Amino acid sequence: MLTLVAAVQDTMPTRGTSGDTSPVMKERKSPQAGPPAAEQQQSASPSPVDFVSWAKTVQYQTQVVLHQILELEDERHLDPAWNKVLEQVRSYSLRPSKRIRPGLVLVGYALGRGDTRAPSGLWRFAAATELLHTFMLIHDDVADQADTRRGGAALHKMLGEGRLGENLAIVIGDHLYGRSLEVMLGCNLPDADVATRYFLKVCRYTAAGQYMDIRLPHQPLAELSIYNALRVAYLKTALYGFTAPLVCGAMLSGGDPELINKLERFGRYVGTAYQLRDDLLGLYGQSSVVGKPTDSDLAQGKRTFPLLAAYLRATPEARQELETLCIPGPKDETMLQRARELVEQHEGRAATERLIERSTNAASRILHSLPEAGGLKQMLRDLLQMLMIREA
Repeated sequence: MLTLVAAVQDTMPTRGTSGDTSPVMKERKSPQAGPPAAEQQQSASPSPVDFVSWAKTVQYQTQVVLHQILELEDERHLDPAWNKVLEQVRSYSLRPSKRIRPGLVLVGYALGRGDTRAPSGLWRFAAATELLHTFMLIHDDVADQADTRRGGAALHKMLGEGRLGENLAIVIGDHLYGRSLEVMLGCNLPDADVATRYFLKVCRYTAAGQYMDIRLPHQPLAELSIYNALRVAYLKTALYGFTAPLVCGAMLSGGDPELINKLERFGRYVGTAYQLRDDLLGLYGQSSVVGKPTDSDLAQGKRTFPLLAAYLRATPEARQELETLCIPGPKDETMLQRARELVEQHEGRAATERLIERSTNAASRILHSLPEAGGLKQMLRDLLQMLMIREA
C-alpha cells in the first residue's frame, strides 16, 4: 500500500574519500562543552552515544555550517537593501529546528563506510540539504498562506505586507535554492554531482507532491481515497525528507547498491510514519508546541490521511458534514472542534495510529539488516521511537 510510486534510483558512485574527517557522533563532556568544529580533524571513531546527544551535536554543527555558507561576501556590494534582507534570511534560516535531513545524510554516509567519521565537506553537503529544505518551506508558506514557521513569523510576513511580502519571499527562496546547489556541488567529495543529481530528481517528485497537495482540497472528499493522501505523504515527505538524505549520504560514501535499496525502503516507511504523525498534530496538536498553527490543515481543506480514513468509515450524514467542514476557507473554533470530533468518532485518528505503527514496524525490519556503523543503528531505533510519540 505504501509503494505507490517507484523508488527513485540513480547511478551508483565509486568508493572514495576526500578531506579531513570529523566524527559524526561525539560525546559532550559537560553542558558547556560544544561539539567539535565542522573542520576539526579526527582519526578515531567516537563511542556510541544516545540519540538525543547525537541529535544535539548534529543540530549545533549544522547551525555552525549554515552560518558559514550564508555569509556571502561577494553579494555585500550589490545593494544595501539586499544586505539587510540577507540578515533577515540568515536569522530565519537559523531558527531552532530538528535538522533531521543533515543528520540522515551523516547516517547514510556512516552506514556506507562502516564508521562514524565524516569529512568536512560532508557537513557542508548535509547543511545544504537543510538550506534546500528552507527554500521549500518558504514557498510552501506562501502557497499555504501560513503566518508562522518554527515559532516565528513566516518569511513572507517578515518581508512585507500582502503580495509584496509573498513576491519577495519567492525570490529569496529561489536564492537559497541556488546557494544550496552551489554548496552541494562544491563540497569536494567524490561523486558529489551524482548525489546532487539524485537529490534534484527527488525535488522534481516533491514538486509533483506539492501540486497534488494544493489541488486536492478543491476536489470533493467523495472523489478521493486514502491512497491520495499516502501518495502526497510519500512524494512530499518520505522521499524528500528521509529517503533522499539517507541515500545521498550513502552515495557520497560509495555505498553499495544493496545498501542504497535498503535505505530507500527504510526512508519510505519512516517518512510515511512521520507525515502521518504530522497529520495528527495538524488536527490535535498544540500550536505552542508544534511551532505552527494547528488549524491550518482544516482551514486549507487539506485531504490528510486521518480525514479521508474517517470519511471512508463515516455515515452518509457524517460524510456530508465533513464535506462542508472541509471546504477551504476560514473556520471558527466550533467548526474546527466539530471536524476533530468527526474524525475521532469515525476512527480516522485510530486508523492513522495503526498505520504509523505498521510503517514503523516495517522500517524496524529493514533496520535489523543494516550494518551497525558505530552505534548509529541503535540511534535509528531511537529515532523510530521518537517519531511514534513526538508532539512537534
